[in-house]
Amino acid sequence: MKRSVKSLIGYAIGATDGELGKVKEFYFDDKTWTIRYLIVETGNWLSGRKVLISPEAVLKPDWENEVFPVNLTQEQVKNSPEIDTEKPVSRQQELKLFGHYPWTNYWGDDSFGLGMPVSMIQVMQRDEDNPDDKESDDDPHLRSTKKVTGYSVKATDGEIGDVEDFIFDDSNWKLDFVIVDTGKRFPGKKVIISPKWIKEINWDTSTVIVNVSVENVKNSPEYDPDKPVGEVYESKLHNHYKGII
Repeated sequence: MKRSVKSLIGYAIGATDGELGKVKEFYFDDKTWTIRYLIVETGNWLSGRKVLISPEAVLKPDWENEVFPVNLTQEQVKNSPEIDTEKPVSRQQELKLFGHYPWTNYWGDDSFGLGMPVSMIQVMQRDEDNPDDKESDDDPHLRSTKKVTGYSVKATDGEIGDVEDFIFDDSNWKLDFVIVDTGKRFPGKKVIISPKWIKEINWDTSTVIVNVSVENVKNSPEYDPDKPVGEVYESKLHNHYKGII
């Protein structure tokens, strides 16, 4: 099922022996558009510390009670490597996480064309083989959904709005669509775009460039946040852009 990322903020994280905290935001991979970590703000039991949890740890979500159960204990989380989520996460910090937790896969990284998660060692090796793909030890593809929200979205011939939210597929942790608030440009209309249609993201200028025209977006099927994104709507959306992109 498709769900908005904002609707998941505040979900409780349930360890095997108690609650760990609440979902604060998510980190996603900007190459695969897959969620790689849940950023969890712990309660008073851990002095409000923020921790990273891989989707691999998440068991069957309890959507009705807004809980993500995980196969971890409070003690495991308490003793996990401390990572400042306000700063870029480095590969070395991720290696420490994977060394501490029983995680085997680097969730959602399909850089090797395997169609599935790969090991952290494989990803590290990829970066060693492609030194130009990163400027420092910081993970060059790890992005915050919170920080990308508000980015300006531009078509090939003009601005169309701002990133308002993301639509997440709860079966595979993929971000299938970006929700765009068009503001005064197309009054009262919200649209969604697929990451596949994004030509470029300029992280320095906080801009998303889509490979379509303003008119294309203006005439696209309107997104209704009160209705789920189903197969019928997706079909209309893809048919609209078919032949354009």
